[in-house]
Amino acid sequence: MAPPLKIALIQMQVEEDPAANLSRALERVDAAAKQGARVACLPELFRSRYFCQSEDTAKFDLAEPIPGESSEALAVLAAKSGIAIVGSLFEKRAQGVYHNTAVVLDSDGRMLGIYRKAHIPDDPLYYEKFYFAPGDTGFRAFAARPATIGTLVCWDQWFPEAARLTALAGAQILFYPTAIGWQFDEGDDTDTAQHDAWETVQRGHAIANGVFVAAVNRVGREDGIRFWGQSFVADPFGRVIARAASDKEETLLVDCDLGAIEAVRRNWPFLRDRRIDAYGEITKRIRD
Repeated sequence: MAPPLKIALIQMQVEEDPAANLSRALERVDAAAKQGARVACLPELFRSRYFCQSEDTAKFDLAEPIPGESSEALAVLAAKSGIAIVGSLFEKRAQGVYHNTAVVLDSDGRMLGIYRKAHIPDDPLYYEKFYFAPGDTGFRAFAARPATIGTLVCWDQWFPEAARLTALAGAQILFYPTAIGWQFDEGDDTDTAQHDAWETVQRGHAIANGVFVAAVNRVGREDGIRFWGQSFVADPFGRVIARAASDKEETLLVDCDLGAIEAVRRNWPFLRDRRIDAYGEITKRIRD
């Protein structure tokens, strides 16, 4: 029986200086590798503070090409430390075309590919449609040396279709780089309900697809948003097997027994029992 796979969720507080944020992220991933982690995931858009709280054309200057400075630095670290990395970047694809993009690097430094965030929110203080074109990569799985991993990004967390298609592509672990928190003072009951909904829907993805789910959030206050941290890993039963703090940076190291995927799917054969002949209507916005 294969030993558990140790993964690292790098829960960060992000500062003003992008270069400093990149340096700190590299240090923390390297430290996780030294503690035995074989895959690490960073929060959404970890190089800068969450700039989508306003519509400001100057913020496009934060974007970079892929390959570029950040992806190349992550690749060098991946090869040096022998760790696969999921890094969320503000991609400049072409003049005037930008994406919210996750890069996936194998433990030998090779870029396995990218995933461009498919679902783009437009909520108060989350004005992402101003900055990001919708992703066009499709939902993918990447056969890294440690495991076959899939990545989706933040708002994608709420859509079961995205999780299902990534799992069907072969992902054993779904990584969700995330920047989510409370943007209004609505009281403890509402805050708790919002957080619980976020965690519950992702636990549902783990159960419905028989995979591990790892959500990696930032933490701390940035202008109008209090990022709630609480990065977590759910196993294929949907059980939260590890959760980070709500109020501080933390590297969450979690052992994932990938053998549990087969065991759970044998007893809960949801993928076997899918009625793929009956789901055509799902491609419509609503049923008329």
